[in-house]
Amino acid sequence: MKQIFITTATFVENSYEQIVNCVYEPKIRTVMKIILSLVTGICLLLLSTGCLKEPGEGGTSTLIGRVYAYDYDASMQNLRAQYYAPDEDVYIIYGDDSIYSDRTRTSYDGYYRFEYLRPGNYNIYVYSKNLQTKLPPDIPVIKTVQITAEHQVIVVDDIEIIK
Repeated sequence: MKQIFITTATFVENSYEQIVNCVYEPKIRTVMKIILSLVTGICLLLLSTGCLKEPGEGGTSTLIGRVYAYDYDASMQNLRAQYYAPDEDVYIIYGDDSIYSDRTRTSYDGYYRFEYLRPGNYNIYVYSKNLQTKLPPDIPVIKTVQITAEHQVIVVDDIEIIK
């Protein structure tokens, strides 16, 4: 990375001197120096900030997991069944975003997958019935995961929900 900046800066500096030396009028030369200095600064700024990657798509890592459901009767007193839940919406939030960044659905056996992620922090959640209070009727069950490097496959703990 440092080599790219040094090479780019050397190229820009050499081009800068060639352009400025072609202009013989002192006032125009001064204006040209200012303009080229600004352009050089902007180019270097864009090069340096373009390399910073936020969490999200564009990487090579994958998060996989399953959603496990506890299915109660209408009174919410008797457990009728428990199983890996098919066809459930699973949401992911990239980094510090305030709303979900992507959504997928579980397969027939409760598996979900989010691919092509960069290193960073992620929140994965599924909505579950709220047994504590009547409002809100559904609450998110959230798992926080951190990808620390490229090419990782991270298995997220089961997300348990109430149906």
